[in-house]
Amino acid sequence: MSVDLEELRLLRKARDRMDREYSQPLDVPALARTAMMSSAHFSRRFRAAYAETPYSYLMTRRIERAKALLRLGEMSVTEVCMAVGCSSLGSFSTRFTELVGEPPSEYKARSHEELQPLPTCLTMVLTRPRRERRRADAEASSFGEALAPSSS
Repeated sequence: MSVDLEELRLLRKARDRMDREYSQPLDVPALARTAMMSSAHFSRRFRAAYAETPYSYLMTRRIERAKALLRLGEMSVTEVCMAVGCSSLGSFSTRFTELVGEPPSEYKARSHEELQPLPTCLTMVLTRPRRERRRADAEASSFGEALAPSSS
């Protein structure tokens, strides 16, 4: 199922809204209205275009911003959680740990000196949250066929 240019423009409009308003309470119906689509259609088409759900994209943006705030060290983890638009510290911490590989408190406590001399654009690329894929996930076939045994 391909995405046409007009549909992609509307999806990008909603994605840009998430990038700008990540700290605001956003939900799929509000984002779908931005893209002038029904919620279900928006969710399906967003995933087809960007390979992740709208919620996953928004949470990744929030965690990305949280990492930057935590590196500054001026706010508590709870304050950062609220500043990036999350209302549950537990959900925020779980998602942060899932994407970053360590809890937000450990990330904040760790030294980030190696990033200080770098330009902001490069820091953003290097610190972008990425879902840690387990080995089984990395080796799983998207079509479900059997894979040859690994050589390890």
